[in-house]
Amino acid sequence: MTPALSSRSFGTMPDGSLVEAWTLRGARGLTLEIITYGAAVTRLLVPDRHGRLADVVLGFDNLAAYTDHTAYFGSVVGRVAGRVSNARFSLHGDVYQLAANDPPNHLHGGNRGFDKRIWRATPAESPAGEPTLRLTYLSQHLEEGYPGAVQATVSYTVTQDNTVLVETQGNTDRPTPFSLTLHHYFNLAGEGSGSIADHELTIHADEFIATDESMTLLGTPAGVREGQNDLRRPRALGEVIPTLFRNHGDLYLLHRMDGAKRPDAPRPAARLAHPSSGRVLEISTTASYLQLYTSRGLDGSLTGKSGAAYPAYSGVCLECEGYPDGAGTPALGDIVLRPGESKREVTRYAFHSH
Repeated sequence: MTPALSSRSFGTMPDGSLVEAWTLRGARGLTLEIITYGAAVTRLLVPDRHGRLADVVLGFDNLAAYTDHTAYFGSVVGRVAGRVSNARFSLHGDVYQLAANDPPNHLHGGNRGFDKRIWRATPAESPAGEPTLRLTYLSQHLEEGYPGAVQATVSYTVTQDNTVLVETQGNTDRPTPFSLTLHHYFNLAGEGSGSIADHELTIHADEFIATDESMTLLGTPAGVREGQNDLRRPRALGEVIPTLFRNHGDLYLLHRMDGAKRPDAPRPAARLAHPSSGRVLEISTTASYLQLYTSRGLDGSLTGKSGAAYPAYSGVCLECEGYPDGAGTPALGDIVLRPGESKREVTRYAFHSH
């Protein structure tokens, strides 16, 4: 199969802005669709053990559904992904108050974060001739309360071996927190097919960051708990979810910083497998944390692109990111982007079957 990249119209915003959908098809059939609203992945077609393709991410087939709801389906999330404790941070002696859109915390960039912005798309290709889409967004000074203007770039590449390679990068004119994530809801049986209870999940982490009842990070790493959130060996999500705090999922510390040089190459983070179809997803990343989210907040009120409702636990999010409170606690992961520097992260989503 010949790699290909194409675009089409996905809709028009109320202010007249056009939203595009870009499709990247790899040499072995993996097909990725991204829209310029939120730089969101709307489709991801992956073969099973028999070569049959299924769309393995939750999402919608129309722009209005993305603009009307805040489930972050497939979106790039920022300026800071995760929960900023008590919706504020200090930087160089100044305190910045953010929107408490998940009281008492600030969640996923605020009321109108990167997931609700229109990105500019530029088609390209990798040195190996693989289809690549580069999306950019200029976040203005004090947008959602954050200091500094930030040029954010996200590049998606579909490789020859059925891997989606994602690179994120930021540059700024003054110090500011910057930590993106990709908020895909995976269901390897195919979106709209029901529960993820039969998926087996492994997370390569010995520690996590506990929270209080409001999901506020407590700022102290703790060892994973056997029979609860310990996922160092494959476990069925149907067994795991009832043991998790609020059935939600924790923020896992993939590797400690401790002042050491950050990894240049992605390191193993998680493995998700669906035994019935044979589909397997291996995630590796340069990011220091992985947030597990079981999609417990879905309630069946949203109808996906195939016409099926999305109830709780119909997808699983594996969000590779920095430490959300890293502006104030750099020992747990410094997420401050500074002028003259470029903060870059790489995450690989490698699909295969068995």
